[in-house]
Amino acid sequence: MAEAQPSLLQRLRRGYTMLPKDDPVPEARPSHESNDDHEVIDNPPAKHHLWSWHRDHFTGALLFNIAAFLLPALYGTLAKLWVANMDTSLVVTTDVYTYIGIVAEVLNEGLPRAAWVIIGDSASRPWTQRLGLAPTLILFQSGFVPIDVRAASLTYVRISAFSALSSAIETSVAAATRALDKPDVPFVLSSAKFAVNIVLDLLLISRFHVGSHTPTVNLQAGIQLACNMVAAFIGLGYFLLTTARSRSKHASDGTSTRPTLRALRVLLPPGVITFTESAIRNALYLWLITTIVALGSTYATAWGVFNTIRWGLVMVPVQALEATSLAFVGHRWGAWRRGIGTGTLRPGRVGWRTLFGVVKPAVVAMGVAVAVEVPLAVFLGLWGARSFAWYLSGDGEVARVVGVMWRAIDWCYVFYAASTQLAVVLLATRPRWYLYQSLVSNLLYVLPWAVFCQARRLDEGNAWTYHRWVFGGSLVFSFVDIVVVDGLWALTLMTGRARLERFREG
Repeated sequence: MAEAQPSLLQRLRRGYTMLPKDDPVPEARPSHESNDDHEVIDNPPAKHHLWSWHRDHFTGALLFNIAAFLLPALYGTLAKLWVANMDTSLVVTTDVYTYIGIVAEVLNEGLPRAAWVIIGDSASRPWTQRLGLAPTLILFQSGFVPIDVRAASLTYVRISAFSALSSAIETSVAAATRALDKPDVPFVLSSAKFAVNIVLDLLLISRFHVGSHTPTVNLQAGIQLACNMVAAFIGLGYFLLTTARSRSKHASDGTSTRPTLRALRVLLPPGVITFTESAIRNALYLWLITTIVALGSTYATAWGVFNTIRWGLVMVPVQALEATSLAFVGHRWGAWRRGIGTGTLRPGRVGWRTLFGVVKPAVVAMGVAVAVEVPLAVFLGLWGARSFAWYLSGDGEVARVVGVMWRAIDWCYVFYAASTQLAVVLLATRPRWYLYQSLVSNLLYVLPWAVFCQARRLDEGNAWTYHRWVFGGSLVFSFVDIVVVDGLWALTLMTGRARLERFREG
């Protein structure tokens, strides 16, 4: 009897099914094998359907990521409000740890960013291998908490700096689990941190706090430290709990998912690249920040409040879209490399449809980001920024300065929203190219301005004339830079001149 043909509905569902996580990795071609120069590879990677509510599809993952980024941003805004209610002159104190914590941020943007191109490769790497890479990343990351940050002299910073450990755990857990299509783990972590923070803040430092004590900024730092540590371990525990069944299943087969040096060697090459990029970028940022802090409390507080608004609630859609598209571009790049053979370093000419299939999540994310950020920028620029700044700082002069800053450069962040999604293409496929575009932007634009601001005597009267060109101009320059580099990335693949990175087994 002839085999029954699948129905139309079954064929449609089959076309949008993700690659099984336990698929064996196919035989790779020899590392030196290349396709014929005239062969055009135009077989799009396996489709990961974008529009589905499940967490391993774009829309479902995006909703989880929005919630995960929204809660910390909301608490960061509320923390400014708590401190302003205690003493408006201490609002700037909450930014001190932000600047010192950049040392920890460099580490957090190093190895965890390798997760997208390594752990996110769901086609070429079996589920057990990806699951084994995740704890290696988490264990390695939590072991690097900068000593100089712990030893900072100010009491507030000294208390808060211990959050570097929780930040390291949180960042590595979030990156690894998102790459494993488990965005619910960062959401659980953020929810736990937000809930405990809000409860303790209301009980201990709000206007309606329990007891007769006087709330202090150091008490707020202590609460934040305790909540960050508790939430980090809750998130880690939730990840281990949700993967325990899979671990025990593969342990019976003799497959280990424990942290290993071999897994670390897989993560290190792209991790060193992203670490270098972050170190250069943040070193220049710190250099520029010294010129801002030197201008006095009003200007420094205004810059901190501006960043709280701009990099807080308003930037949540961009951050969520970036994290989501990183995971799915990583999946599609891995599927394409599996299709040509993971050992193939010279893939020949690649068709534009294949490339678009790889980068489609980033293109969709860019469109959504711009569509959201433009009306937000217009609304806050015309009506909300100055009032919001006064609400957070409790200082009319600080609010006036923030309003000036907002009207001058906020439109530049629309370019940032677009360039962030375009940079996903490089970070999730070829991190070395991501480093190249960052070097162009930072060494050709930011560095000369940093030297100029250091040499020029700036005061509160003329500083913003130059700082708006530094911070706003760099966002526009970076957008042009990333468009050019993305174009070169595509051109090398379409013309057959690309030489891919060696695939490292876990």
